Amino acid sequence: MTELRVWRASERDRETAFQLVKEYNDAVDVMVRDSPESFDKDYFGPGAGLWLAQAGKQVAGCIALRPLRSIEQAAEIKRLYVRPEFRGSGAALALLVALEQYAEASGYEWLYLDSKEDLKAARRFYDRHGYEVCERYNRNPQATVFLRKSLHPRAEHVEQKHG
Repeated sequence: MTELRVWRASERDRETAFQLVKEYNDAVDVMVRDSPESFDKDYFGPGAGLWLAQAGKQVAGCIALRPLRSIEQAAEIKRLYVRPEFRGSGAALALLVALEQYAEASGYEWLYLDSKEDLKAARRFYDRHGYEVCERYNRNPQATVFLRKSLHPRAEHVEQKHG
């Protein structure tokens, strides 16, 4: 098994990261695409990040996080993508775990994401990792499924029980 390495992208990784996001856009037919300027602002600004996974000498995938301005202490997961030849390698989970650890350390309470009905493998993946269906939280015209996860599920349970 090829060793998998995951890291938070830095300035020198931007071109590689942007290329992966373009592959993602093509793979799932995204209509509203990131410009180089919006990409920089959304994923390289405060409270944001983009992670890359590498298997052997090749970049295998990416995942991004950006603050959600409309919901307090919440961030949005974007652009989880693993190149077809690396699917099943554990790259998606390694990317998600790195992002969740960063989000929790950054003080976020909730992670949100949107998806589409036809992305069944993605839906199963997020379901297995604690993401639950929620109300629409954005205006993405292509999104039909909205999910969220509490980064502090026990605290949330205690609040609901006593609140």
